[in-house]
Amino acid sequence: MPPLVREMAYGLLKLRLTMLGTLALVIGASTLFLAVVMSLVGTFDIFTLVGLVVAFNLIQWLIAPYLVNAMYSVREVPVNESPELHGMLQRISEKAGLRPPKLYISPLSLPNAFAYGSPLTGSRVCVTQGLMNTLEPEEVEAVLGHELGHLRHRDVQLMLFVSVLPAIFYYIGYSLMWSGMLYGDRRNKGGGSAAAIGLVALLAYFVLNLLVLGLSRTRELYADRHGAEVVDDGARKLSEALAKLDAYGRRGRTMPRSQTQVLGFKSLLIVDPDTSSGASARGLSDEELVREVANRRLTASDRLWEIFSTHPNIVKRIRALQELASSQPR
Repeated sequence: MPPLVREMAYGLLKLRLTMLGTLALVIGASTLFLAVVMSLVGTFDIFTLVGLVVAFNLIQWLIAPYLVNAMYSVREVPVNESPELHGMLQRISEKAGLRPPKLYISPLSLPNAFAYGSPLTGSRVCVTQGLMNTLEPEEVEAVLGHELGHLRHRDVQLMLFVSVLPAIFYYIGYSLMWSGMLYGDRRNKGGGSAAAIGLVALLAYFVLNLLVLGLSRTRELYADRHGAEVVDDGARKLSEALAKLDAYGRRGRTMPRSQTQVLGFKSLLIVDPDTSSGASARGLSDEELVREVANRRLTASDRLWEIFSTHPNIVKRIRALQELASSQPR
C-alpha cells in the first residue's frame, strides 16, 4: 500500500475508533450511573421517569424539523430558483451514495448551514442567506459535503440517542432533589437522602454531558473529512469556508436575539457562532486567511471552552483538513 494511502487509512481508522470508544464510554457510564442511582433510590419508580424522558425526546425528534423551520423561517428552494445549488447537492449526493435530501434556505443573515430531519419529514439540508452571501460557490459545495456527511453517518439519530442518556439523569436528579426538599425521606425507605441521591444523579448528568459533547466534536471532524473527500479539492475549499465562517460569525452577536437563538439546535450548525473568533478577514486572500487561522495559538481558555462546546475549535478543524490535504494524492 502506498504511504499516502496508508496514512489516510490510518487517520480514518483512528477517527472511527475514537468515535466508537466515546460512544461505548457514554453507554457504559450511563449503565453504571443508572445502576448506582437505582440501588440507592430503592422504591422510587425510576422506570416511569425514564420512560417519560425517552418518550419526550422521541417526540421532540419527530417534530424537531417543524420547530427548526419555524425558528429559522426556512423555505424549500425550488430547482428553477437555484439550479446551481441543486446541481451541487445532486452531484455530491451521488458521489456519497445518498439520495439527495430536500434543500432549504433560511433568511438568517448569520452565515451557517445545517442538516436535520426525522422519519416524518425525511432528510433536509438548509443554508442561510448569510452563507450564500459570504462564501464562494466552491466553498458552499464543500459545506454541503460536510452536511451530507452528517446525514450519511446518521448523526441526527445518533446524537439524539446519546443525548437522551444525560437527560434521564438530569430529570432523575431534579425530581429527587425537589422530592427530598419538599417531602423529606418519607418515600425513601433505607435509601439515604433523596436530595443527596439527586445530587449524585446530577453529577452523572454533568459527566455524561461532557462525554456527549466530546462525541459531538468528533462527529464534526468526521463530517469535515467527508466533505473533503466527496468534493474535488474539498480540504482546501472547506478550510476556506470554515475560516470565513469563523471570521464573519461574530457579526451574529450584534443581531437581534430572535436571529441568533439556537437553543438545543446549536449542535446542528456547521460552526458554533458563540465560539467564533471574529477575526477580521479584510485585506486577506483566502489562502492567507486560512493560514492565519491555522497558525493561531490555542490558549488555555480556548482548550477549556472547547470541553463545553459542541464543535471542535476552528483551529483544530482547519489543521486537520490541512493534514488531510497533504496526505491526499495530487
